[in-house]
Amino acid sequence: MSTTDTPEYKIGKQLYAYQHGAIDEIFKRLKDHPARYNLLYQLPTGGGKTVIFSEIARRYIEATGKKVLILTHRIELCGQTAQMLKEFGVKNKVINSAVKEMPVPNDYMCYVAMVETLNNRLRDKILNLDSIGLMIVDEAHYNSFGKLFKFYEKGVVLGVTATPLSSNIDIRMRDNYDELIVGESISSLIETGFLARATTYHYQVGLTSLKVGRSGDYTVSSSERLYNNYAMQDKLLSAYKEKCIGKKTLIFNNGIATSQYVYVTFKEAGFNIKHLDHTYSTGERKEILQWFKETPGAILTSVSILTTGFDEPTVECIILNRATKSLTLYFQMIGRGSRVLPDKKEFMVIDLGNNMNRFGLWEAPINWFAIFQSPESYLEGILSDEEIERNFKYIMPEELRKKFSNSSSIDFDIPAERRRAMNEGHRPKIVMERSIEQHVKMCTENAAGIDEALVLADLLKEEIEFRVRAYTRFLSKTSESYVKWLQSDYLRKLKVALIRNSHPVDENDPDHSEISETNVLPGEEDSLEVP
Repeated sequence: MSTTDTPEYKIGKQLYAYQHGAIDEIFKRLKDHPARYNLLYQLPTGGGKTVIFSEIARRYIEATGKKVLILTHRIELCGQTAQMLKEFGVKNKVINSAVKEMPVPNDYMCYVAMVETLNNRLRDKILNLDSIGLMIVDEAHYNSFGKLFKFYEKGVVLGVTATPLSSNIDIRMRDNYDELIVGESISSLIETGFLARATTYHYQVGLTSLKVGRSGDYTVSSSERLYNNYAMQDKLLSAYKEKCIGKKTLIFNNGIATSQYVYVTFKEAGFNIKHLDHTYSTGERKEILQWFKETPGAILTSVSILTTGFDEPTVECIILNRATKSLTLYFQMIGRGSRVLPDKKEFMVIDLGNNMNRFGLWEAPINWFAIFQSPESYLEGILSDEEIERNFKYIMPEELRKKFSNSSSIDFDIPAERRRAMNEGHRPKIVMERSIEQHVKMCTENAAGIDEALVLADLLKEEIEFRVRAYTRFLSKTSESYVKWLQSDYLRKLKVALIRNSHPVDENDPDHSEISETNVLPGEEDSLEVP
């Protein structure tokens, strides 16, 4: 038999006032419901959930003489939980995959186990839960814990989570839990100095090409097609240079290939970066995380593996180089930067997935009771990517704006121009024609010659993509490939117009032919929506 024991104990872990309050509230519920009751407790990442349930385990054992079982979903969390229990003086045993039997009776009053390992032991009747009075479920939003409830029908369950929203969109938390207790809010913990304050910068990203999988979140394959391209890699690197350079940074991606591309991009740019994913061995992971801990300004790009069970207070910048539809994942990623230190009271968040538009700021108030009672209503209320992008407004970066300093106005309101075109009885294509005319004017009045003007035109690529996408939202028949074609065609027509303006032609010359014709776009005549 192989087990992980914790033979040495110490007592004296500090508890804060709000933690004492939460423990008292939980014990009041446990007293009112001594059996067959499932209680859920919510507290933000960084608020000390492990500290709270470790003290609950100690007090429960002391008060009742019954045993406690603590469940986690990752092996790293088992070790961290066992160590925390040790600090509270709770003698505990970690049940790992090598445990083939458990003597009865035994001296241990607390067990720590991964859900899959325990489920296998219960199924094989190597263990039973008859002696357990309290089951504590860490990261309770993972629905995998539900399979154990059938083995445990007499005692009490305490689930703890930062986000009481099931990871399975088909399962509601209130189907497994009778009551929710909401702890301190993120904003409250920031104001009292227990969490660092986040400064969030978001960069608009077109996500309509992403696909949603069976899990309810964006698929890895569609995410990689978007985030692996040069434009997105350049946007990521530029955002880092603009906001995070020199800061210890975590970059979260949706896909190993994307993270590897990020690694190469930053390495070639001369930055100290490493990549980590679930395929790395325990030793490799330990070595990389130690490097990250000890290296000032280090950059670590990863995939999912650091969203839970990872605590590095020195992180100064979180970059979300991905989009997610999971509120839980959103909070988990940002929470990796929220730990405070004597010289760290703030951290930075860079959002490259429109996540802030989807969920709101990390520290914004959220009604967990409403989400617990009716998760469907909450999920239905989340803005779609189309709705988010409809509200986008292009803001030219400050450095680029300097290159167009001779232009007093650079704004162009696509929806307003569309209404104007309709009121004047023009075809929809005139919106793009007027947009090109403005860009021609901007390039010519800020360039000394045609060569400089063409360079400036290339610098407008991001704004061109934004304008074309905004234009195509008013067309009922469009595809992503058609949008891409329009964007490239726009830039081509802009350059043709610049060249034509720089070389005036004699209209009476019989050999003259137009460099570019403005043709009716395929399907455009019938595709404009009726207002």
